[in-house]
Amino acid sequence: MPYVETTIEIKAPARTIYELAKDMERYPDFMPDVETVKVLERKGNETVTRWKTLVEEAPIEWTEVDIFDDEKTRIDYRLIEGDLDKFEGAWTFTERDGMTKVVLGVDYDFGVPTLAELIGPILQKKVEENSQMMLKALKERCEGGRT
Repeated sequence: MPYVETTIEIKAPARTIYELAKDMERYPDFMPDVETVKVLERKGNETVTRWKTLVEEAPIEWTEVDIFDDEKTRIDYRLIEGDLDKFEGAWTFTERDGMTKVVLGVDYDFGVPTLAELIGPILQKKVEENSQMMLKALKERCEGGRT
């Protein structure tokens, strides 16, 4: 299964960035490729969310469970159902000297082996671009003072 990891440095406290990342319903406000995120259920440190995004103008939808570790400022997510066979990973937030390193890991499988063989590198590039877009949007939001 392909795995993509993207990283960005943000000049803001880890807790601030983590809290913004936890507020997934606000993602469409500042992430252009995210059309909607709807929280279907909240229970303790978990949410179930329904996502609708665009990849090259093609809609991709899925439902995932998100697990929040407030002590470690970490978010783990895992696909429950949707347009992909596998979609899971984690957000981590590590603060040092006034900067926070944010890492977004994505392990995914589109579930069509022939498609993966034909356009696997293109799909991987799109996942990388989407991950980078999400991290850049968090950076702009945090450093621009609009948290």
